[in-house]
Amino acid sequence: MQQDILINWSPQETRVAVVEHGAVQELHIERTLERGLVGNIYLGKVSRVLPGMQSTFIDIGLERAAFLHVADLMTPFTGHAGHKSQDADTPPPPQIPIEKQVFEGQALMVQVIKDPIGTKGARLSTQISIAGRLLVFLPQDDHIGVSQKIPSQQRDELRQRLQALVGERATGGGGGFILRTNGEDATDAELAEDIAYLRKTWALIKSASTRLPPKSLLHQDLDLLQRVLRDLVSENTQTIRLDSREQFEKLHAFGREFMPASVEKLQHYKGERPIFDLFSIDEEVAKALGKRVDLKSGGYLIVDQTEALTTVDVNTGGYVGARNFDDTIFKTNLEAAQAIARQLRLRNLGGIIIVDFIDMVREDHREAVLGEFRKQLGRDRVKTSAGSFSALGLVEMTRKRTRESLAHMLCEPCEVCAGKGSVKTARSVTYDILREILREARQFSPREFRIVASPKVVELFLDEESQHLAGLSDFIGKPISLQAETSMAQEQYDIVLL
Repeated sequence: MQQDILINWSPQETRVAVVEHGAVQELHIERTLERGLVGNIYLGKVSRVLPGMQSTFIDIGLERAAFLHVADLMTPFTGHAGHKSQDADTPPPPQIPIEKQVFEGQALMVQVIKDPIGTKGARLSTQISIAGRLLVFLPQDDHIGVSQKIPSQQRDELRQRLQALVGERATGGGGGFILRTNGEDATDAELAEDIAYLRKTWALIKSASTRLPPKSLLHQDLDLLQRVLRDLVSENTQTIRLDSREQFEKLHAFGREFMPASVEKLQHYKGERPIFDLFSIDEEVAKALGKRVDLKSGGYLIVDQTEALTTVDVNTGGYVGARNFDDTIFKTNLEAAQAIARQLRLRNLGGIIIVDFIDMVREDHREAVLGEFRKQLGRDRVKTSAGSFSALGLVEMTRKRTRESLAHMLCEPCEVCAGKGSVKTARSVTYDILREILREARQFSPREFRIVASPKVVELFLDEESQHLAGLSDFIGKPISLQAETSMAQEQYDIVLL
């Protein structure tokens, strides 16, 4: 599928949109003051070991301590857990408890594998990997591998070729390599150049780790503009349009040195209209922050994101275009399968996702919808896994989460509803106030009670609830006055004792 990449740059923020057939499929945002940490390498300091969780907290100089689980801890005895090759008949060695491997105050070289999300700190690994243009370097391992996205019939040949190249032509020795998808057609000279670059980078990191104190940054991953060329460009990319002359020249120079095949697709956008207006991208972003997603057929999705999981509900809405009800449901679900996969990419939703398609009676319809859904998920750069329909007609899936979702990045909890998504009705608030006055009257004996509340609540007291207010005043034997405060939200109120 042909795609275009549009880049809107400003000093405070870089925005990248991946567009296919006129529709935005992915949106990547990097803010100068909130740059992501995945790929960064630090010299961390162990601040706390938790044997019960087989984990440790590492101070890498951030606001919150980062988290390292024993499964992500490489040891000199067994290698990285789950990654060391074993003979088929040899049982894996028992995992060494974390309290026997690390201690408080110890300095550890660590790499961020997951950005801080919500209240959780960054997740770390001690197995370092450094991504290049064509290869990923594993300096502590000797594994030679090939990306799973490359067809299986080519993997063995490419693995043997890379093995020979690492052993015979590269200097510096040691370390393992994984061939990336865009290195499938690379020449030996290009691969050797990437190997040399990666080993040189690792040498600089090791040198820095001996000179710098704990909690120091040893290596920072490429910025978003550079990662566009490294990670987002594929053979399907037609153009990469960037609206800043200065950044275009910098990216062009970077691409000439490291990604020459991508440079010819790079263009400086000189149009008067903002580049994101070309495909109404800002409108798509606004829609992606809402719960409802309208489908062309008249159906719609409801996307609900919570801390634990994300739910997607499919509804027919006003769609009555098919010959019978079964076909209406089938066509709505097929369209929804495509739209859901796109929304997951656009909103960068991760973790556990539950999809509630409209119930289908026919098994062939269910299989067709599931097949289309998995096909669309297969286009995602991020690893996904989708199960079959459950007994309740739900599809459970997971999508790897390495950074904040679009909503978490661009939004914050509402000050009025505190993230609940709803507020108490004005009538509910009036009854809360009446109960509170009764409670206060039993403890204190002021001359007067004054209610300070939002105009809507005060208006209700003056109108429909006036009888209840007067009845309470008679019961406690004290006057109750009202004061409207426009700055107060509907749930806010004060009871002043005069």
